[in-house]
Amino acid sequence: MNTIAKLKEISLFSFLDTEVLEKLKSISILKNYISGEHVFREGEPGKGFFGIISGRVKIYKNNFEGKEQILHLLGPGDIFAEVVLGGDFNYPANSLCLEDSTLVFIPKEKFKKLFQAEPDLALKMIWLFSLRLKELVQKVEDLSLKEVPQRLALYLYSLALDKQKKVVRLETTKSELAYLLGTIPETLSRAFKSLKEQGLLLTRGKDIEILDPESLKAFAQLGKHF
Repeated sequence: MNTIAKLKEISLFSFLDTEVLEKLKSISILKNYISGEHVFREGEPGKGFFGIISGRVKIYKNNFEGKEQILHLLGPGDIFAEVVLGGDFNYPANSLCLEDSTLVFIPKEKFKKLFQAEPDLALKMIWLFSLRLKELVQKVEDLSLKEVPQRLALYLYSLALDKQKKVVRLETTKSELAYLLGTIPETLSRAFKSLKEQGLLLTRGKDIEILDPESLKAFAQLGKHF
């Protein structure tokens, strides 16, 4: 495996030149996980963070009743657990591989030394932390203020915008998507039905066709479309 090329596919490192990538390669460890295997569990010492080379990873927490709340569903190019760079923290959530996955592990202390020597990397990390905070605030707002059909509309609109396509494929199961949106599968099914009845989308198995992106966006924001 060409480790340099794979590191460059990770969004955080895509802008780095070859010299810095070589330094990053020297401290990185490739790890393979099977589907259903935990990368780490909540409360374990935060020894470093991870980038996804291939596969999918779920970040989630359980409340005292055992109910699962999915925080992120991640795929190739994404990083996770970077929060441990901020101090002597334990991992704040669980991470589980949803399929066979290859990850790159970057030890915290070694990365900090590289971080201090490379200003461009430092600026990129500040940007990433700001983005994560914005996502967290948005998630709290969505869960507290938006009904499930609006949350679903926002998720699908964002997915289509990211892929630059009107037809997108759900890479998650309905149960995973339901928990990500803070609901249950039955309520999610009713939300899909509602959006279809309003003429906003069509479903063909895992493929979702966005019929009117702007109306879907308006519904996600206002609970109605025009």
